Amino acid sequence: MTTGTTEHRQLRDELARAVRGSVDFGVTARALNTMDASNYRRVPLGVVAPRDADDVAAALAVCREHGVPVVARGGGTSIAGQATGTGVVLDFTRHMNRILRLDPGARTAVVQPGLVLDRLQEAAAPYGLRFGPDPSTHSRCTIGGMIGNNSCGSHSVAWGTTADSVRALSVVTPGGERLELGRGWAGAPAGLRELVQGELARLRTGFPELPRRISGYALDALLPERGADVARFFCGSEGTLGVLTEAVVELVPMPRVRALAVLGYADESGAAEAAAGLLPYGPLTVEGMAADLVPSPAGLPRGGAWLFVETGGDTENEARARAEAIVRAADVVDHLVVTDPARQRALWRIREDASGTATRMPDGTEAWPGWEDCAVPPARLGAYLRDFRALLADHGLRGTPYGHFGDGCIHVRIDFDLLTEPGIARFRRFSEELAGLVVAHGGSLSGEHGDGQARAELLPRMYGAEMVALFERTKALWDPGDLLNPGMLVRPAPLDTQLRFAVLPREPVDVAFGYPADGGDFSAAVRRCVGVAKCRTTSVSGPAVMCPSFRATGAEEHSTRGRARLLHEMLAGELVTDGWRSTEVRDALDLCLSCKGCRSDCPVGVDMATYKAEFLHHHYAGRRRPAAHYSMGRLPVWLRLVARTRTAALVNALASVRPLARLGKRLGGIAPQRELPRIAGRTFTHWWRSRGSGARADGPLVVLWPDTFTEHLSPSVGRAAVRVLEAAGLRVALPPSLRLRGRPVGDARSRSAARLLTARRGRVCCGLTYISTGQLDRARSVLRRTLDLLEPVLETDAPVVVLEPSCAAALRADAPELLHDDPRAARLASRVRTFAETLEQYAPRWSPPRLDRPVTGQTHCHQHAVLGDAADRRLRTAAGLTGDLTGGCCGLAGNFGFENGHYDISAACAEEQLLPAVRTAGATAVVLADGFSCRTQLHQLAGVRGRHLAEVLAEGLDDLPDGPDA
Repeated sequence: MTTGTTEHRQLRDELARAVRGSVDFGVTARALNTMDASNYRRVPLGVVAPRDADDVAAALAVCREHGVPVVARGGGTSIAGQATGTGVVLDFTRHMNRILRLDPGARTAVVQPGLVLDRLQEAAAPYGLRFGPDPSTHSRCTIGGMIGNNSCGSHSVAWGTTADSVRALSVVTPGGERLELGRGWAGAPAGLRELVQGELARLRTGFPELPRRISGYALDALLPERGADVARFFCGSEGTLGVLTEAVVELVPMPRVRALAVLGYADESGAAEAAAGLLPYGPLTVEGMAADLVPSPAGLPRGGAWLFVETGGDTENEARARAEAIVRAADVVDHLVVTDPARQRALWRIREDASGTATRMPDGTEAWPGWEDCAVPPARLGAYLRDFRALLADHGLRGTPYGHFGDGCIHVRIDFDLLTEPGIARFRRFSEELAGLVVAHGGSLSGEHGDGQARAELLPRMYGAEMVALFERTKALWDPGDLLNPGMLVRPAPLDTQLRFAVLPREPVDVAFGYPADGGDFSAAVRRCVGVAKCRTTSVSGPAVMCPSFRATGAEEHSTRGRARLLHEMLAGELVTDGWRSTEVRDALDLCLSCKGCRSDCPVGVDMATYKAEFLHHHYAGRRRPAAHYSMGRLPVWLRLVARTRTAALVNALASVRPLARLGKRLGGIAPQRELPRIAGRTFTHWWRSRGSGARADGPLVVLWPDTFTEHLSPSVGRAAVRVLEAAGLRVALPPSLRLRGRPVGDARSRSAARLLTARRGRVCCGLTYISTGQLDRARSVLRRTLDLLEPVLETDAPVVVLEPSCAAALRADAPELLHDDPRAARLASRVRTFAETLEQYAPRWSPPRLDRPVTGQTHCHQHAVLGDAADRRLRTAAGLTGDLTGGCCGLAGNFGFENGHYDISAACAEEQLLPAVRTAGATAVVLADGFSCRTQLHQLAGVRGRHLAEVLAEGLDDLPDGPDA
């Protein structure tokens, strides 16, 4: 069926009449569902979000009548391609995502298929219960998807697979029949019992015995000695037999206390050999990973590979004793045992992020799934890994195994070349040989994520032709019309077809940024998103930021993954046909806050803020831009004009007249709910020039950057920073003149450069507002002029201290990527320091004043993503400022929260973490907010004054003399 045809429109209209949920056949909805987390891509006709089982049955009836296939989809994190389809996608995350009942006494829960696993865990935790299986995608994968793939996770050595936790399932068949699946043949369709009874001998001998055998249909669950459990059999059927609408799942008691032993080994083979020997000690997890997957081994014991072994107990001493017993039994290079929950979470994040970090080799080369989760008997894991490594070498391939070593299940991303015909041919040859190797070790082609398209073609090598024929007969009993997820498990599509990379342009796209980590190729940058969907996490803990707009809206197009999918389809040109002019891509990017949280929180380092700037640059090339791009995107120009004409008081007065303010905001594309910030009557640099002569410090020279916000809107921050830096013994200078209180500083060379520069005119600027609005030509011009002015600064070894985190991030990250042809940009980036970094590195013996007060507030999102806040935390501790700052994003994010149409999302982001933290803080708490946007948001939404850390520290220096401070 071709989209846009009468038949296609008729299908859409009939579905819209038949279901109460949403029906979306638009370009955006289809583009968002072309891929899961696999190598495959299929373009669906449309997406239906059913409200209940009646909707599911109605949608199946319409699709059956039209002969259109149906694929059920949860979080879209499947790695074998089974969550993609060319017909109608059923999205269960929109409406069918609830816990219907939770019975702590019976230890069961009744849930809908679109429920995210973490929501079930949160609901069960107060009763000391949990759902046993927990894949690394637990914050976004759904129960329905877990049942479809028979997912497992890190605790499977203790609590088994999803099939071990399923008691009963409600299913709608392709023919519209409602079935209640359970033990004793409950819910079995006609003919299934007869099929099994006629093949008892084959079913008793044809399945390998190992804890992680997921491949194929679990027909052995229907054996009489196993209770003829139809619900268990249904698990792992990948949506090919029926559509799940409800599940009764079992919960397990949670240990009251856990300990985590991290065991260091010389290499992954050593870790693999040791894993099976730890199982008799009853661990909750035995997870393994190698050093290649850890960007920074900070916090881990010495070693080239590690086992993460978790134990439980009723007390901390009991859990620790069990962990230490395992340590004594293990022959390790090094180890640590952790009982602090926060430290455990930090260590587990290292392991969980491997699904993303594995997509890049240590040298930056791309690596892909496809053989993500083979499993062998745990005792054979070491031997299998040696043979696996040899096979990789034979084919000239690389990959770093990690995963569930205690269950013999290995995850690995391999540097396949899936862009060229020779590379794809090698992918096929390797896959065929690896399948033989897995079978030779008594293993399963899939140990967790299912067969999908990636491995189903090779199932005859594991099971033989007769067993595969039995799978086909089973499929025919449930789905005689091949309506559900065709091409998966039986009669599969070839593993080397429908690859998602095939549609991308072969030549690099002409772009403005350099994309150094992707070889200058924008397509490669977009390919970074492999679909693990950490950005779809609906709540964040700790310092995490990504993705605030998704958490505010819950819509896929407002997640980092959703935007990356639309950019992928824009480059492909098949579905999104307008290229850089695409309104679908523009609208999805419109609610991107450019917080850069994905740059650090995304396991594969997607930087959607940069992609958004790139897109806006091309989208508006030669065209009229939104009013906000002229008003706020060119904010430095307007503020300098006000300062030059000395009209700050007049502008503030006019802005206080409501009719004039409303008119100005309407003309400037500013949200009517916003109050316009007041412009300072005296700029920071004007104050600086009026201070008088004579340096008060003889320490190292530091250059304080007069960013636009500090200069015109918050000069008090600059004044406070000068006080603190000088109190620490540092000599402070401002660019471009490098003059300190009226006289040049430094050696003869520096003094000569300073005199030369004094004659130059102009102001330095990081170009942030131009970059965030995609005015990249102007941003380049501004940055080049800034570099010209800063040449004498770059000839010294002085650090450049930037008080505004967003400006520091722009100079450290955006400037060298935008001016990738100008080495001066990289030199400047290497000099950029935050306020806290400067004090720590250049005044290491200075002690800040002791304030001994609690703090609250939020780490700036750009600081979290680009700069890091370790130095800030140490400085706060030294000053006696106790407490942690929240993660997330304040929601203002530069111009975003001021733009018309963004206010509600902006406020929702602030309400997620920042505002609740401030409201619950005590009256004595200091509200820290280093960013001007964060301080503005706090003032406008909560009536709270946030302060820069420099301002707080300066309060403790009141006994020191200071120059004029008007």
